[in-house]
Amino acid sequence: MNLAELQRDFRAWLVTASDDSARRFGDRATTGLAVYQNNYRSQLFGCLEASYPQLRRWIGDDAFREAAITHINSRPPRTWTLDAYGGDFGDTLLALFPHNPDVHELAWIEWALSEAFVAGDATPASNDELLRVDWDMARLRLTPSLRQRVATTNADDIWSALQDAVEAPKSEMLDAPGGLVVWRCDFTSRLKRIDRVEHAALLSLRDDDRFGALCDTLVAHLGEEEGVTRAGTLLATWLGAGIVVGVDD
Repeated sequence: MNLAELQRDFRAWLVTASDDSARRFGDRATTGLAVYQNNYRSQLFGCLEASYPQLRRWIGDDAFREAAITHINSRPPRTWTLDAYGGDFGDTLLALFPHNPDVHELAWIEWALSEAFVAGDATPASNDELLRVDWDMARLRLTPSLRQRVATTNADDIWSALQDAVEAPKSEMLDAPGGLVVWRCDFTSRLKRIDRVEHAALLSLRDDDRFGALCDTLVAHLGEEEGVTRAGTLLATWLGAGIVVGVDD
């Protein structure tokens, strides 16, 4: 057995506890190998606990443990750093809790907040720069920390209550779907629920960053007068919050 084969079989044992892989190390090695696998699985479980503390509180220790075990059994680490482990935990939760969108959205919030915290930095545009912009040619730059998804439940209220260690509200479906946005401002990750119009407007900027195209999107949703007014209001809000960090022309 060469080194590459040894490494392959050892990884197969860690991931699957395969008897075939264990036998390659000899009968006497099984007990020792079990120690390594226990450490491996414990580390991955610890990663999920650290990444999803409020989700664990929401669904309970037993349900979280079962979900974590299912995830560890089916999705071994695929990157060089354990910081990335758990990024696809939401897929496992979707399979285990198909009728609980609050669980999926809460998990997304936790992961997005951690991603936003380590995202690239961006220096906001100054007021002098904004005064010189030709808005007919303007292109909006979004912060690299921005994360966004559809919101169908009050998962953001649930997360905030759990984070503040107060009684969380019951899970409820929203009257109308909207959006969730997460981004970092200075050294703090932020979470905000937005309505469907703002959600669509931000999504449109990912495909076409022109301010004029944003106005067209909002006019299509709201009509000409209200759409143009809403475009200006949203731009001011995004600049103040650090969601839009620059304007190029």
